[in-house]
Amino acid sequence: MLKGIDQRLSAEVVHALMLMGHGDSLVVCDVNHPAATIAAQTTYGSLIDMAGCDIPAATSAILSLMPLDTFIPAPVARMQVVGEPDGIVPIFERMQTVIDKAEGRTVQMRSLERFAFYAAAKEAFCIIRTSDSGPYGCFILTKGVIDLPPI
Repeated sequence: MLKGIDQRLSAEVVHALMLMGHGDSLVVCDVNHPAATIAAQTTYGSLIDMAGCDIPAATSAILSLMPLDTFIPAPVARMQVVGEPDGIVPIFERMQTVIDKAEGRTVQMRSLERFAFYAAAKEAFCIIRTSDSGPYGCFILTKGVIDLPPI
């Protein structure tokens, strides 16, 4: 363990976050998502598991280290409810609360049709699968810039 790093974040998760640059994205998903199949097509190339975490807890831990992109209007995307594009399920509101709290501002979240979401997920840097049972627990987070002091 290290000081200041959420204990739910494994060395592999921290490593993947460190490898990402601004504008790269990651997927946080539930156990129903075809995560292993899609992860094989990402930059990272293999699935990262956060077993024992639900999606809001995993996202909160991730966002404790990773800022969201402020250069794009909606740095978070979620999967639409199939057959009901304007449908809302409880995880959407729970995630909005987590994301807004982590960023200290209201963050716009866009929705993507199921297959458009899968296509976007294949372009992500990595896929992080939680133990959340869903449904519709599929989110893409785009990494922003950290303003660091000079070395």
